[in-house]
Amino acid sequence: MGKIDLTTSRRGFLQATAVTGAAGVVGSVVGEVLQPTPSEALAQAPRPETKITKNVCHQCPARCGIDVYTTNGKVHAIYGTLDHPISNGKLCPKGHLGAYILYDPDRFTGPMKRTNPKKGRNEDPRFVRITWDEALNTIAARLNGLRDKGESHRFALLTGRGWGASDAGLTDNFGKLYGTPNASLGHSSMCSDASKRAKQLMDGNYSYNAYDYRNTNYLLNFGAAYLEAFRPYNNNLQTWGHIRTKSPKTKVTVVDIRVTTTGAAADHLLLVKPGTDGALALAIAHVILTEGLWDKKFVGDFNDGNNRFISGFSVDQSTFTERWTKGLVEWWNAEVKDRTPEWASKVTTIPAKDIVKVAHEFGTTRPAMAIFERGPTTHTNAVYNGLSIHALNALVGSMYAVGGLMSQMGVPYGALPWKVDEYVDDIAKAAAAKKLPRIDRVKTAEGPLWSNMIQGIPDFHMEGKPYKLDTLMFYLTNPIFSTPDCTRWEKALQDIFVIDTSPFPGETAMFADIVVPDHTYLERWQDTPTYPFQGYPLTNLRTPAVKPIHDTKVFGDTLIEIGKRINGKMGEYYKQVGNVDNVLRALAKGFEKNPGDNGVNSFETWAEKGVWYKKPYLWRQIAGEFYEWDGVDYRKPMSPEDVKKRLFKTESGKFELRSSYLEKYADFVNAKLGVPKERVGFPQWLEPRYSGKGDLFLVTPKTPMHAEGRSANIPQAISIYQPVSGGRNQTFLEMHPKPAKARGIKNGDLVHIKSELGSVKVRVHLTPAARPDTIVLPFGFGHWAHGRWAKDRGENASAIIPNISDPISGLTSNYSTLVTVEKTESQA
Repeated sequence: MGKIDLTTSRRGFLQATAVTGAAGVVGSVVGEVLQPTPSEALAQAPRPETKITKNVCHQCPARCGIDVYTTNGKVHAIYGTLDHPISNGKLCPKGHLGAYILYDPDRFTGPMKRTNPKKGRNEDPRFVRITWDEALNTIAARLNGLRDKGESHRFALLTGRGWGASDAGLTDNFGKLYGTPNASLGHSSMCSDASKRAKQLMDGNYSYNAYDYRNTNYLLNFGAAYLEAFRPYNNNLQTWGHIRTKSPKTKVTVVDIRVTTTGAAADHLLLVKPGTDGALALAIAHVILTEGLWDKKFVGDFNDGNNRFISGFSVDQSTFTERWTKGLVEWWNAEVKDRTPEWASKVTTIPAKDIVKVAHEFGTTRPAMAIFERGPTTHTNAVYNGLSIHALNALVGSMYAVGGLMSQMGVPYGALPWKVDEYVDDIAKAAAAKKLPRIDRVKTAEGPLWSNMIQGIPDFHMEGKPYKLDTLMFYLTNPIFSTPDCTRWEKALQDIFVIDTSPFPGETAMFADIVVPDHTYLERWQDTPTYPFQGYPLTNLRTPAVKPIHDTKVFGDTLIEIGKRINGKMGEYYKQVGNVDNVLRALAKGFEKNPGDNGVNSFETWAEKGVWYKKPYLWRQIAGEFYEWDGVDYRKPMSPEDVKKRLFKTESGKFELRSSYLEKYADFVNAKLGVPKERVGFPQWLEPRYSGKGDLFLVTPKTPMHAEGRSANIPQAISIYQPVSGGRNQTFLEMHPKPAKARGIKNGDLVHIKSELGSVKVRVHLTPAARPDTIVLPFGFGHWAHGRWAKDRGENASAIIPNISDPISGLTSNYSTLVTVEKTESQA
């Protein structure tokens, strides 16, 4: 026998056996066609085409650059873009879920028209598909009719978190041309208005701050969910690893009402009574001043160098010379001299020794910064809490310093070539001449410092004050679900013609008369300037990873198409604009004179790279002196006039510890909050006004998987929504064992949470992580619409939170609600 050849292929073996088999089998068919194996077929198949598209995640406001992998026209993977300054090749747990939003089986597939005149959560809208022309013509006919009657103000456009000049940025011009003051109503009165207003009153900038986290050595965090939901969340996760491993390690103190992920990872966690953060901040300021720990090069000093800040004693103003602050000694005399740690301990329930320790650490560590967000500000004393916390940044000299905080630079976009003022017709001019207030009463005697008041719109409409709306369009917001006492919207929308632009069948859409669905973010062209990040200007460009899989239209184009159909000059204007593509190309013209650090200098390179940015931040405070970047370093001295124009945009050009801006509204603040007029401008302790007759505070935080509602119908997000306490199909009420025992409640029991508005039924998870006087029910579940996985899962706490707001900023006071908790009779 010869040597056996072990290299014979399967095909060769089968061919050989087929021949030999034919000799021994009568009637066999010689030359049988053999089918290739799966692996052989794969090798012979055309190579699939995979492309990578630059886009921007839409799961939160962080603006993370993403690479979207598409093979044969299907999105199958999403990763952080490696050379994007925010994502740096990384994403948070929800960043990878974009394909589930794109391919959500419950999305609207095209424009829809309501055929059921009755509206309600139990009413089927009986939507029918219509063409885009019919949808747009129907909307335009209604808007033209309002204009013809001189009632253009009765049209409103309500937006959530818009993205840039190509979407929400178009609404101002739309309102100006149409003749309504209500085309740019926002959602910020449920989000950030108190923190932005507090900062404006002290440093002159109505904005979020940008932060130099990576270089700070002390982070004092009041209620900002840094490792859960604080923007930019993905980059915060990256930064945390850096600041906690660098040398020296950044020390972190967290002030919150429960043990959060951030608090558990911090050096100190101070569990504060809800709404009393301002008292803690004032006590920290007291220690810094009495111990002489303030930054003297930034703040100033006593003329003879001897510290006269002694607890309980006033100081002669003439003995102190200030540099970049205004009103320090006056503030001390009016407020801080009496705000001792012992006093604050009684208000906050935090031991005085812990307050002193944190204050000493914060005052002796440089650089340091204090940050805050909704934790301290969702109360009726929101602005004063914010003022008290932000004052700490002045005392330690962190404003515009390395390792401190700053204001965000804008993007040098090109100007739009279409001059809107040339297209304002007589109808729009007549409407503007009436000087009618906005439907949300912003900038009226009721809310002179409000920027938005979304939670007030249903009441104001039903009262007919200042008037009743006729038509209301929604973009990226679902207030029927998210606002306090949310069921008010269900009543208010009964007599309003509702236009919804959501791709998803949410609660607001169920009340819509027309649905003109937006693309999802993986199908859009859209600019996305950064939220305040590290100060330097940055903007992204969303480019579609796939062609729209349904008959949808990007919101910007929908608005432009409606505009084209409005009679007169307005229609002419939007015919000139054409579409969103033209807007984006006009914006990109600005990069020709201002090329980005990554070479972006045109629309084409912007689309290729996905991001334009230009480092460094241009201004820096160093040891009490301000400098501008000269191309090499911070060496160009800034005059006081320069500082006032660019940085401290206050009346004095300084960081005001006695706010001249707020003092202009002394009568209003006195009437609404009872603050003596002569004290209105100072950061101070103001007792919050709690609502309800219960004995437990209800707090409803966001979790890392919240995605601003877009994750509500994604099973993968639902299953890990509440990773520490929750289950896979519901959110649990987090409750301390002590109050639970007093009520006979055991772990896993069903309970009713009751407020003056009603009750919700939830299951309890007992945990010592929450304060004994506080219960925690994460916001996000409880939808009665939005899709098959979102619907009828859990309870929506917004239904039992009263509609109460901070009178100064207008921010909702969601965390000031006192409720009762009772075990249900039936545990089924």
